[in-house]
Amino acid sequence: MQSSGMVHVIDDDEALRESLLFLLNAAKFKVRSYESAEAFLDAMGYAEPGCIITDVRMPGISGLELIRRLKTNHAAFPVIVISGHADVPLAVEAMKLGAVEFLEKPFEEGALISAVLGALNRRAQDSKRDLERITIEERVASLSQRQRQVLLGLVAGHPNKSIAFDLGISPRTVEIYRANVMTKMQAKSLSDLVRMALVAGLLNEATGSSSASG
Repeated sequence: MQSSGMVHVIDDDEALRESLLFLLNAAKFKVRSYESAEAFLDAMGYAEPGCIITDVRMPGISGLELIRRLKTNHAAFPVIVISGHADVPLAVEAMKLGAVEFLEKPFEEGALISAVLGALNRRAQDSKRDLERITIEERVASLSQRQRQVLLGLVAGHPNKSIAFDLGISPRTVEIYRANVMTKMQAKSLSDLVRMALVAGLLNEATGSSSASG
């Protein structure tokens, strides 16, 4: 198997579906095919994570509408769209909506394999980022209210004395809270802590609290 994840092939053209299944199986990918976007959406709740290859123009739910629905449902399936020459403008529109690649028929086997690898690697990277964000958010949630206040002060770039003044505590107490925050967040440095705050979406809150205190 070349890369982890299932390749979900969606096309109303049976001959093209069979051709894609043959090529992808030969390249050691896991593949499942669907004759329509409706069929995939019905199965999406228990579909194995991976990527999607879909024709941009299909009866019923088109490739474009499928991408819109995936976005609405926050479904993390990178999409590769296939288009005929006349449908290239539609494929470009699909890219604007979030498709990761489009292939114009007839396409070379190498281009297909490269596109699928790119889509699956992107999904893996997105999953890794999601896992990191969840882990960091759990660490933030473990902080006491005072520790969170100190964290926001640090992220806003305030020195210990300024944080101490704003919170009505001593600079020495801020140092203790700061050490505890670094430990709980498992941050190796202040820059690492700031990066985590960015991942957790705390920078706006830190800036807002900075403006309020100022």
